[in-house]
Amino acid sequence: MAALSAPGLRGFRILGLRSSVGAAVQARGVHQSVATDGPSSAQPALPKAGAMVPKPSSRGEYVVAKLDDLVNWARRSSLWPMTFGLACCAVEMMHMAAPRYDMDRFGVVFRASPRQSDVMIVAGTLTNKMAPALRKVYDQMPEPRYVISMGSSQPQESMVRSPLGRGALFPELAATRVLAPHWSHGGSRSLCANGGGYYHYSYSVVRGCDRIVPVDIYIPGCPPTAEALLYGVLQLQKKIKRERKVQIWYRR
Repeated sequence: MAALSAPGLRGFRILGLRSSVGAAVQARGVHQSVATDGPSSAQPALPKAGAMVPKPSSRGEYVVAKLDDLVNWARRSSLWPMTFGLACCAVEMMHMAAPRYDMDRFGVVFRASPRQSDVMIVAGTLTNKMAPALRKVYDQMPEPRYVISMGSSQPQESMVRSPLGRGALFPELAATRVLAPHWSHGGSRSLCANGGGYYHYSYSVVRGCDRIVPVDIYIPGCPPTAEALLYGVLQLQKKIKRERKVQIWYRR
């Protein structure tokens, strides 16, 4: 009986040994998978979809931001427009440059050379023959340069009341463009610098100076008053204040 039972006991021992070895190997594999998937492994842990990843702070970003504010302050405090006009809107531009409004307090000084100017005021109707000369003068201006379209459109649809009162209206041309409210002398629905004025359908008129040069500020009216042009200059200063050109250059 002892001899017969010995092989059976040996088989039970072998089966028990195999089962214990298998359990140990399985447990070791589980521990290895947990170790490799954990945060202490060589692979970086991926953040969750809704997790907020903190951005690394940098002293350079702070210095560049302050430098941007300084540069923008210098630019908006020394706007130098060019002395040229295209039509009747230039009379109101001269009115704004007169001592009554004292544009020198805003740093606005008219210059006769495009090399010394950084603001172009397109005051009046732009013809096809004048368009190449306008673009040439714009290309001669140093960077950064800005354009004010004086005497732009008043379409009958999509109009908003002007905060200056007197029943003036100005359109919502685009969300990215700044519109200055106005008080029009004539009250006509002309287009002037932005579309050609009374000669919008003429063969010799450019239907908008923004087809030739990029425009930053649109001032409606026919012609707009000197107060409206002054308001447009102030809006241009606000736009320059929000620029972050140095930070964009630093992050490249």
